[in-house]
Amino acid sequence: MVTVRRCLSLLLVSLVLGACSAPEPGGPTATPQAANSPTETDDSRTRAANSPTRAANTTTRAANTPVVVLDPGHNGGNASHPAAINRQVPAGRGRSKACNTTGTATEDGYPEHAFNLDVARRVGEQLGERGIEVAYTRTEDDGVGPCVHERARIGNEHDADAVVSIHADGATDPGAHGFHLAYSAPPLNEAQGEPTLRLVEALREGMRDAGFPVADYLGEHGLSGRDDLAGMNLSTRPSALVECGNMRNPEEAAAMSSAEGRRRYAAAIAAGILAYLGR
Repeated sequence: MVTVRRCLSLLLVSLVLGACSAPEPGGPTATPQAANSPTETDDSRTRAANSPTRAANTTTRAANTPVVVLDPGHNGGNASHPAAINRQVPAGRGRSKACNTTGTATEDGYPEHAFNLDVARRVGEQLGERGIEVAYTRTEDDGVGPCVHERARIGNEHDADAVVSIHADGATDPGAHGFHLAYSAPPLNEAQGEPTLRLVEALREGMRDAGFPVADYLGEHGLSGRDDLAGMNLSTRPSALVECGNMRNPEEAAAMSSAEGRRRYAAAIAAGILAYLGR
C-alpha cells in the first residue's frame, strides 16, 4: 500500500514538473518551426543542386546529337553590292580571294542562289525530322554574303559533325552534265582527311542512288579535290561542296527549276549525310 502511494506521489510530482517546463504558446514553439526553415532551405538547395545535374544531362544529350551546318552558296543581294563581295578575304593556304560571287543561273534566269537556299532548307527539314541539329550559314535570299571565310567559321564554331555547301555549276558547255563533290586537297588538318573523304563518298552514293549522274566534264568519279576553295580550306570540320549539276544543261536546268526536282536533290543530299552520320 505504501509502495502504491509512493508511486502515485512520484507520478503527481512528475506531472507538475512537466507542466511547469511546458513552453508557453507563442513563445519557444516558434523555434522548432524556425528550425524547420533550414530544412526546407536545404531541400530547396538540393533541388537547386539537382538542376545543374539535369542541365548537364541535357547538355550531354545535346552534345550527343549530331550537328550539321548547311551552306547555301551565294546570296540574292550579292549582285547589287559588288564592292562588298569583291573585297579580298582569307582563303587558306596563304591566299586571299573575293568575299563571294553572284553565282550562276539557268538560261531562263532561275538563279543559283535561290536554288541553293531552297534545297538547303529541304535538306534541313529532313535532317531535323531525324533528330539532327541543323544550322545554316544563311537563311534568307535577299542579303549579301556571308563571305567565304565567314561560312567556314560558322561550321567551325558549331563544332559541326558535317558541313555541306550546296551549289549548282555553270559550265559553259550545255552538253556538260552531272554532279560532283569538291573538297579540300591536300588536307590541311585531320578533319579534312579521312572524315571528309567519308563524307564526300557518302554524298556521292546518295546522289547516285537517287539516279543523278556523275559529272562527265570534271572530277574523277564524281570527286574533285581542290586547294582553292576558302570554305573548305579554312574548315576544321569534315566539309564538302555539292555541285548538284550544270544549270546551263537544259535537262538539269529544268529539274533545278522545278519544286519536284529540288525535292529530289534535297532527298539525295540528306540521304548521303544520314549515311555518313550512321543514321
